[in-house]
Amino acid sequence: MKALAITPATIALDLSGVAYTLRKFESDTVTGFGKEAAIGMEVDQDQVFKTILFGDKQMAVVAIAPVSRKISAKRLAAAVGVRTLEPMQPALAQKMSGYVLGGISPFGQKKQLDTVVDSSADNFEAIYVSGGRRGLEICIAPTDLIHALNALVAHIHAE
Repeated sequence: MKALAITPATIALDLSGVAYTLRKFESDTVTGFGKEAAIGMEVDQDQVFKTILFGDKQMAVVAIAPVSRKISAKRLAAAVGVRTLEPMQPALAQKMSGYVLGGISPFGQKKQLDTVVDSSADNFEAIYVSGGRRGLEICIAPTDLIHALNALVAHIHAE
């Protein structure tokens, strides 16, 4: 049996036919979810990617970048061709994505938003992104993630 968990993210991936695996880990914090995932799964923090929503009700962008790095709002804004972007307020991010903080997956969100994946994803054969709940990660090839989300690839992490 393939499924360890059924979330909107895994349903979306199953419907798209994209290959992925799931990894569970114990989650007991309320902050630092991505780093907690890397530690819990015993993988490099550069290989675990966080999903952060930027913008507001009028203009929203999904940024996917390593948990080991900060996302540069300036670089992200430039990548999508706008002047400025700020991280979305947590309550709005939860409402727009349909997920709780620490479990926001780039897959299966309520509405498909413009998505930018940090170019460092190309350094790995597989990366980890949230599976749609705390303590659940999707392991996926970066090319499959980019294709499934119709994502733009850009250098969006801060130096």
